[in-house]
Amino acid sequence: MLLIEENVELHPYNTFHIRARARYLVRIKSVKELVELLQSEFFKSKKHVLLGGGSNILLTHDFDGLVVKNEIKGITKESEDDDSICLKSGSGETWHDLVMLCVQNDWGGIENLSLIPGTVGAAPMQNIGAYGVEIKETLVSVEAVELATGKVRLFSREECKFGYRESIFKHEIKNQYFITAVSVRLTKRNHHLNISYGAIREVMKKNNITVPTVRAVSDAVVAIRRSKLPDPAMIGNAGSFFKNPSIEN
Repeated sequence: MLLIEENVELHPYNTFHIRARARYLVRIKSVKELVELLQSEFFKSKKHVLLGGGSNILLTHDFDGLVVKNEIKGITKESEDDDSICLKSGSGETWHDLVMLCVQNDWGGIENLSLIPGTVGAAPMQNIGAYGVEIKETLVSVEAVELATGKVRLFSREECKFGYRESIFKHEIKNQYFITAVSVRLTKRNHHLNISYGAIREVMKKNNITVPTVRAVSDAVVAIRRSKLPDPAMIGNAGSFFKNPSIEN
C-alpha cells in the first residue's frame, strides 16, 4: 500500500532550498510501487511532477498536485571480468555516491563527473558531462517505465540518442517515461584517464601527483568544482547547468 502524504514542505527536496508545498507527495522505492501508482485512479486524476534530487527545478509557488519522489535505491553488479565491471544503479541513488563507490574501488570511467548534483536517474536525461567526459561513454543501458502503460522498457545506449547535453528523454519521449535504473561499465585496470583539462593538471601538479589515478582525477575535479561553486547545503544553487556555445566554421 502506497503512502500518500499531504501538504508536504518541499524545502528539503530542492537544491535552491526554496519553500513551497506539495498538495500530495508519494515516495517511490521500487519499480513495483511505481507501477502500482501509475495504475491507480489517484495518479490518473491528478496533475503530477517527477522529482529526483531537485537540482533541476526552480519552485515559484506551491504545487496543487502530486509530487512523485524518486527513492529507488540499490547498486548491484551485473557482470564482471578481469578488465571491467558493469554496475546497475537505482535511479534514486545520489549521483556523487555512485561516483565515490567507483573511486573507492578504483573503477574508472566516471571520475571526471564527481560532485555533480542530482540523482543517477537524471544523468542520462541530459547526458551529463564535465571535464572532457560524458555519461554516454560508460553507459550500457537505461531502464524506464512508461507512464501511460506501466510497462518496463530497456533503452540501449544507441536508443538513448545522446548528444551534447541531449537525449531522447528530453525530446521524442519527453515526460513519457520514469527512469528507474541506469547501468554503466567501468574499467578495473588500464584506465583511460582524461586529464586533458588544464585545471585538472594544475591541481595535480600542485599536489605533486606525477602518476594520475582514478582517485587523483576525482579529487582534482572535486577541488575545482568546490572552488567555483558553493555547497548547495550552505548556499542554494543548481550546480553548473549551462551549455558551451557551438560555433561552426
